[in-house]
Amino acid sequence: AWDVSTAVHKREFSVSPQETSPYGFTFKPDGTKMYLVGITGDDVNEYDLSIAWDVSTAVFLQLFSVLPQGTYPLDVSFKPDGTKMYVLDLLNGVNEYNLSTGWDVSTAVYLQNFSVSAQETQPYGLFFKPDGLKMYVIGPAGDDVNEYNLSTAWDVSTASFLQLFSVATQTVEPKGVFFKTDGTKMYVLSSASQDVYEYNLSTAWNVTTASFFQTLSVVSKITAARDLFFRDDGLRMYILDGIRDITEFNIGTVYTLTLPA
Repeated sequence: AWDVSTAVHKREFSVSPQETSPYGFTFKPDGTKMYLVGITGDDVNEYDLSIAWDVSTAVFLQLFSVLPQGTYPLDVSFKPDGTKMYVLDLLNGVNEYNLSTGWDVSTAVYLQNFSVSAQETQPYGLFFKPDGLKMYVIGPAGDDVNEYNLSTAWDVSTASFLQLFSVATQTVEPKGVFFKTDGTKMYVLSSASQDVYEYNLSTAWNVTTASFFQTLSVVSKITAARDLFFRDDGLRMYILDGIRDITEFNIGTVYTLTLPA
C-alpha cells in the first residue's frame, strides 16, 4: 500500500456529460460518493457510486454552482463529516461552504474565503490534514507545496502560511497534491510529465522534511494530468485526466492463497 511503483491500471469513468474541462475531484471517506469541479460548468458535481470505490459504477446525482464566488474552480475538498466544503479557485483562493446536510452539495451555503495569492498565484491543488488544522496548496507558479496552519480547525479564515517545499528539482507544472493518512508520505502529480512523485516525510505533515523517493509514469494512460486521490488504505489511486475521465489504479501486490483440500 502507498507504493506507487506497484500501481496497475484498473478502469476509467468519463465525466464529460457533466464537465468538459475537469480540474479537481475528491471522494466521500466511505467511497460511495465522488465530487468533481471544472471550469466549463463552474460547479461541483456530485456522483453516487453503487459499489464503493469503483468509479465505473458512478452515477451523476446533482450539482452546485460556485459562480457567485469564483469562475475558475480547480479543486474541491470536504471536512470528514461532509458538513463543510472547500473549493479552490484560481483567482479567489479557498472558498468555504457550510452544508446543512452532510455530503449533499445542494445544501451548500457560502461562508468565507482565504486568499493564497501571497504564496501561489496559480493554485491548482488543495489538501487538508484530517483534523483540519493544516492546509496545503500546490501550483505551477511557485512549483511548490505551501503549508498553512489553521488555529481553528476547518476555519479557513484562521489560516496562516507556515512554510513551503519546492518540487522544482523533480518537475514543473505540479497540479495535484495528496498525503498518506498519517502524514508520512506526500504525492505530487505533474501535468508536464504525466508523472506521480512520491516523497517521504521524516516528520509527519511537515513539508520541509520531505525527501524525494520515487516516480510513477502514467503517460500511457493519462494525457493531461490534473488531480489525484488515494483510498485511505493506500490500495487504490485515482487520477483525473483533463481529457474528461477519472482513471483508477490498484496499488500493492495481489497474492493468491491456496489452502489444502
